[in-house]
Amino acid sequence: MLYPTGNELACTSFEQALDAVTLGAADVAVIPVDNSAAGRVADVHHLLPESGLFIVAEYFLAIRFDLMGVPGTSLDQVECVRSHVHALGQCRKVLREGGWRTLVSDDTAGAAREVAELGDARHAALAPPAAARLFGLDVLRSEVEDDPDNTTRFVVLSREASFAPATGEPTMTSLFFCVRNIPSALYKALGGFASSAVNLTKIESYQMGAGLNPSRFYVEIEGHPDEPRVDLALQELRFFSSEVRILGVYPAHEHRLRERTG
Repeated sequence: MLYPTGNELACTSFEQALDAVTLGAADVAVIPVDNSAAGRVADVHHLLPESGLFIVAEYFLAIRFDLMGVPGTSLDQVECVRSHVHALGQCRKVLREGGWRTLVSDDTAGAAREVAELGDARHAALAPPAAARLFGLDVLRSEVEDDPDNTTRFVVLSREASFAPATGEPTMTSLFFCVRNIPSALYKALGGFASSAVNLTKIESYQMGAGLNPSRFYVEIEGHPDEPRVDLALQELRFFSSEVRILGVYPAHEHRLRERTG
């Protein structure tokens, strides 16, 4: 993992994790932003621009889930499966096959702990393999994720901006912008990326507050702001936007490079 020698701080929500960094209780927060099977993690893209924190790294993690229950349980005894909402979404096939009802837990490890504490054969959990060992559960069925290439992308957030230098190495830039309230503003704002041959890998739109305020956008691009082509694209973006804020400039994770060449 990213910080094998670091001390972990348990948090019950993304907001709490971000606040821990903002208030100095933690140096960084490692937050999931999207999954190859379940899509984006809800609310994270709303929280990032408002947190005041900066993205300093990204990390792709292969995700594996086992179905686990109390010792001695068999599959035909299971009636209910507990897990985090995104884990349930990544294991739809096995849930459909079993016909079990589901209960949402705060996280996958918490679901395993709940099953262990209940001690009821009717309840099982979807959690990473290590959770079965940690809480003394039996694995009823292993590797039940829908996609064998199931992967979650995380970003690392820090109080201080630590933008990667422009060395020519593959680099990602994350930014937030709000378009001016004029016709075709988004089309024109993004036109610079196309004309400058800058690859835009993600765009998320969302509304802040009620009313008819212009939408806000979270964008990720391949490249460094100091590269001439990226600089030109950002100049055009700023011309048609009321606000542009760079949230992070960081090395592209090796997973991106494997996907590109694989």
